Amino acid sequence: MTFQKIAIIGKPGATGIAESLTQLAAFLQDAGIEVLFEAETAQNINHQGIGLNAQQIGEQADAAIVVGGDGTMLGIARQLAPYNVPLIGINQGRLGFMTDIPAEGMLPILSDMLAGEMESEQRSLLEGAVLRDGQIIFRGLAFNDVVVARGAGSGMVELRVTVDGHFMYNQRSDGLIASTPTGSTAYALSAGGPLLHPTLGGIVLVPIAPHALSNRPIVLPDSCEIRIEVIAGRDCSINFDMQSLASLAYHDCILVRRSAHSATFLHPRGWSYYDTLREKLHWNEYPSVEGQLK
Repeated sequence: MTFQKIAIIGKPGATGIAESLTQLAAFLQDAGIEVLFEAETAQNINHQGIGLNAQQIGEQADAAIVVGGDGTMLGIARQLAPYNVPLIGINQGRLGFMTDIPAEGMLPILSDMLAGEMESEQRSLLEGAVLRDGQIIFRGLAFNDVVVARGAGSGMVELRVTVDGHFMYNQRSDGLIASTPTGSTAYALSAGGPLLHPTLGGIVLVPIAPHALSNRPIVLPDSCEIRIEVIAGRDCSINFDMQSLASLAYHDCILVRRSAHSATFLHPRGWSYYDTLREKLHWNEYPSVEGQLK
């Protein structure tokens, strides 16, 4: 995989990031690569050239380097997914499940990747639509999850869930999460959902604080269509990756399915999803059995 044009996308409004962005741009230019800047990123570093929007990046770039946190990656991954632009993540945030290259020492790692020492990984997305009286009033893409939630000051919401036309259950809860495997380490995990390897084909349904403790998370095939109808509850809403939001009304229906688009992540050679889990979930902070016996 060779790159002639690489886009640089920085975390919007981030302070102290300009030096990393300019250093990265100089490194790529020295490697003979044309650098494209996302519009807001260009403004943040006072770049004299023209900044590009997501569509222009998708049409022109061979790859995009995202400097920020997982939230920055979520936003741009949804926008670039229709263009099949591979993504490289430089972590300037707190978690870094998707931006896996540390900002410190990023240039030697990127040098190896540009020389072909990299691994490619496909991640699925979800698409959702809100129907009111049979008409679509809102659409969205989600890289992590689609979440139906009760209003902040209201009681539980009641949802009727159907999968491929088969009734599954009526559920009273604070809401329902439909998650991709990537999103299984996000909101779904904090609500008690399972971890799914990102290469698995599945959609996780995770109730949020269900009234009946027998309402448990379930993993469905990603070929299915999930229909969620609002039966009761006030001030309900739906959000996509916590970044786009719509209000829901009584008897609104939400259709969720796997998107036809996917996102491609590029990792350094030797990258391991299990290393990421161990580091981010602090699985390695407990003493070994041998240490406890001494």
